[in-house]
Amino acid sequence: MNLSYWEIKTWLSHIDYTIVGSGIVGLSCALQLRNRFPKAKILVLEKGTLPQGASTKNAGFACFGSLSEIIDDLKTHTEHEVVELVKRRVDGLRLLKQTIGQEQIQYQELGGYELFPETETVLFQECLSKRESINQLLEPIFKTKVFSLKENTFQFKNIKDLYIYNQFEGQIDTGSMMDALLKKAQSAGIKILNNVTVENCSDGIDSVQLNCNLFNFSTSKLLIATNGFASQLIHQNVKPARAQVLITKPIKDLHIKGTFHLDKGYYYFRNIDERILFGGGRNLDFKTEETTEFANTKLVQDKLEMLLRTTILPNTAFEIEHRWSGIMGVGNQKKAIVKQISNNMFCGVRLGGMGVAIGSLVGKELADLVS
Repeated sequence: MNLSYWEIKTWLSHIDYTIVGSGIVGLSCALQLRNRFPKAKILVLEKGTLPQGASTKNAGFACFGSLSEIIDDLKTHTEHEVVELVKRRVDGLRLLKQTIGQEQIQYQELGGYELFPETETVLFQECLSKRESINQLLEPIFKTKVFSLKENTFQFKNIKDLYIYNQFEGQIDTGSMMDALLKKAQSAGIKILNNVTVENCSDGIDSVQLNCNLFNFSTSKLLIATNGFASQLIHQNVKPARAQVLITKPIKDLHIKGTFHLDKGYYYFRNIDERILFGGGRNLDFKTEETTEFANTKLVQDKLEMLLRTTILPNTAFEIEHRWSGIMGVGNQKKAIVKQISNNMFCGVRLGGMGVAIGSLVGKELADLVS
């Protein structure tokens, strides 16, 4: 790219902090850097026209883990680690609300429900037997019981007669959230360049050299916030996980309100604008879904439609209006990776599908690593 003197001088010279990724983590990091360093020159690079990955493609769940997920986590984490995971998600959601406001993200606390297929008796009984002990474990965070039982008031089919209900779970408008974060960052004098792909980077004594698809430049500090795409730049224990989603056309008199988890959380759905948004199914073919390619597969999409017909909307006519996919970052541990990785390079990645909940907090922690 043949840059002018003015372009180099204004956008690509004397940069104090460069952030790769303009999603929740990247923009939250940039805003925290602005709070800490009011006069710093801060640049955010985004390879997509919009914030790619998961930040503009997620389901908008303001959640911190279903009962079955917490029980499963306790099999590979200590009680202290699980409590800390939940606390970070709660703290992260609180920080998101404080940063851009509940109205800006269109936050609604309609509650969350975990559904169990009729055939899932073993897991259902385990959740029933451990519900009170998990409530006691989480009580220091919420000051009351989190999980209770509710009958099948939404008339779903082929599931157990009882839901496990979480009164604290909410939902947001993902587009409104990211629009508000972008506006806040731009009003703070943070420069954002889209359609710029960082192809490689090398750390030196006092700066990092970046080679991009359109130009090359140097920055004093580099902060990587690309989550599921992190392995394309750095070697950390994080791999991509694609999540496929569909949304119906508006449904007259839609009675379903809330956020819903089904089949160990591998499927999830919610109401939005009188529609049902429904995603998941990567457990059908983990290997294929371990990709950074934005695409939909017949296997997953057919399963989503089948569950809509037979379980979620069995007595309601519906049409699919749109389908998409997003890329999460996962690993063998639930805890996000927030660390210094070389002299002048830092990363905040592996959000494990909890980006809405912990993205703001990870971004703040990432910014707080630098000087």
